[in-house]
Amino acid sequence: MLETSPPEIFDCQSCGACCAYSADWPRFSMESDEELAAIPEAMIAKDESGMKFENGRCAALTGEVGKHVGCAVYLVRPHVCRTCMPGDEECKIARAEFGFPIDGLPEPEIYEA
Repeated sequence: MLETSPPEIFDCQSCGACCAYSADWPRFSMESDEELAAIPEAMIAKDESGMKFENGRCAALTGEVGKHVGCAVYLVRPHVCRTCMPGDEECKIARAEFGFPIDGLPEPEIYEA
């Protein structure tokens, strides 16, 4: 966790596992043509199915996994990235892949429609 983060809040910027655990994620699913156009072409996979995965991580991931990371396209990131929450199943799978602990993760927020 970053020193500036309150200890009761999980800080995704000190993890980044979800952005580096699989070449098959993140995939585009619900993005409009306008949303896809906002993502730099150099960061999109050649088959245009999702974000480019290079050097074992999403091309938009900056920093060092497990230390301090960020997203170069955070404001226009794919829907799947927007819905991944600390403590949800995707988070736990990604963290386990890196050997990061999953104990102490917050319960994902559940939104009722």
